[in-house]
Amino acid sequence: MNRPLVLAGAGHAHLVTLRRWIDIGFRPPLGTLLINPTSAAWYSGMMPGLLAGRFDAADCAIELAPLCHACGIELQMGQISMLDADQRILQLTDGSQSSFALLSLNTGSIPPLPDSVDDSVRVLPAKPFPALHEAWKTWHQHAETAPTSIAVLGGGPAAFELALAVRASLPSTEVTLICASSLLATHPSALRDRACRLLEQRGIQLIERQSVTRVADGQLFNGAQPLLRCKAVIAATGASAPAWLRDSGLEVDGGGFARISPSLLSTSHSGIFASGDCASLPGALRSGVYAVRQGSFLADNIRNLLQLQPLRDYQPQPQALALLASADGGALMSYGRWSASGRVLGWWKDRLDIGFMKRHRLG
Repeated sequence: MNRPLVLAGAGHAHLVTLRRWIDIGFRPPLGTLLINPTSAAWYSGMMPGLLAGRFDAADCAIELAPLCHACGIELQMGQISMLDADQRILQLTDGSQSSFALLSLNTGSIPPLPDSVDDSVRVLPAKPFPALHEAWKTWHQHAETAPTSIAVLGGGPAAFELALAVRASLPSTEVTLICASSLLATHPSALRDRACRLLEQRGIQLIERQSVTRVADGQLFNGAQPLLRCKAVIAATGASAPAWLRDSGLEVDGGGFARISPSLLSTSHSGIFASGDCASLPGALRSGVYAVRQGSFLADNIRNLLQLQPLRDYQPQPQALALLASADGGALMSYGRWSASGRVLGWWKDRLDIGFMKRHRLG
């Protein structure tokens, strides 16, 4: 079916886009379609709090149907399997296809997994979240099924928060955090010191500068070097691009992410936007803070392109606030070279997260 506009993925930027269109009374062309794997968009900022037992699942998901209805957009559940940017065709894993005049990609990213994995250890990527959430529910509700030891892979904020959340949710489980470089390497050293102290206080082992390349016989390996025995792995190892994006014909960077200009348009194909984790723009980090800010620019630029108006340029903020949940109602904070921690920061983070949910949830 030929579509005037397809929105692929219900990431932060597309949620902001839909909300902005509702606020300004803009209706996209009849036949506009939103494609997402699930009927709800999970808000990543609250996922560690959900695993730690601080939130219910309903608190952390935004139903898409009310937003789509308010915008006059059709909603289709499905996973993308192929994008042909030259022919302007998008295909889903069920074989259905949509041709499009305009396309906006906000499909996120996936954590890279170890190169070789056998079935001796359960390996769960942190994204997409529903699979991890289902496993967590089973472990939490039936303690006898919970792994006696879990390794969280990754050195960024998500991995740090998940390690603390697992410890809070499964106190009898041994938790190890394994980082390929240093923990929170892109953050101020003062924040890193606070984070390391907190991990030690919670009884979480930290292994730095070790990449897990292989999982075999109940062990994690860096090449031939054994690192750790464990029963389960949660991979929060940063971002990798899906094969369909790398092979789409769009200009991509070395990681396979779509290169975009400050207008959020593809640098190689007119009428194709990308935002959030799936996009590559100098200065824009793969973080929800950046994706949310891109959303208002994306909303205006899709509308402006449809109305033959000039596009706005998005300039990534030079630094962004980071609030890392500590799984007990507190949080760690960094902004530029400054850092702090405490319960008031946890309260602030909760207010920001809950405020986002209230603003973008309808019905």
